Amino acid sequence: MNKNKDILPKWLEWAREIQALSQTGLAFSQSEFDTQRFTRLMEIAAEITSTYSLFDKDMLMDNFMSQPGYATPKVDIRGAVIRNNKILLVQEKSDGKWCMPGGWADVGESASQAVAREVLEESGFIVEPVKVVGVYDANRSGRPLELYHAVKVVFMCELTGGQAAISNETTAVDFFDFNSLPPLSANRTNEKYLAEVLAHHKDKNRATWFD
Repeated sequence: MNKNKDILPKWLEWAREIQALSQTGLAFSQSEFDTQRFTRLMEIAAEITSTYSLFDKDMLMDNFMSQPGYATPKVDIRGAVIRNNKILLVQEKSDGKWCMPGGWADVGESASQAVAREVLEESGFIVEPVKVVGVYDANRSGRPLELYHAVKVVFMCELTGGQAAISNETTAVDFFDFNSLPPLSANRTNEKYLAEVLAHHKDKNRATWFD
């Protein structure tokens, strides 16, 4: 386990907290006055984020207001699949870079179901999740700005079938040596995650990493 955390910009911490408080407040508003006040807080969060980033304020406001209910972190699931000591990566259509297959967990499915589904959808391979490699605060990994707080869960998976196939989100699928990685899509997969995957591959009894 590693307790070391990167420091977020203070303005981003404030904007996230204000957005989360206003989202939760709107979910439980009891009057028109409550709704107006919490909506104004949402606008302030959008104004802060727009001022210090390239995001448009109106786009941010629409995005913030579309998040329903009590504000909680989003969950990003990734599958680590190793064959012949090489790691399975997919090329993202959105940025042309590579990552472990995965994405947001869907409502109604377990974490293991989510990772198996994501690996199949994005790479064409059938896998069996066997172990949790790590649970990460995804916003403290040197990644680009994200609007919401997210938790990333990386599963070690055994390859059981299927064949390489691209999807509507991926443009290539391949296995790479850990010492010869392609450009990584840092939002989704970075060297820190892959180093921990390799450590678990070498030591089957290694404890789950969490921060």
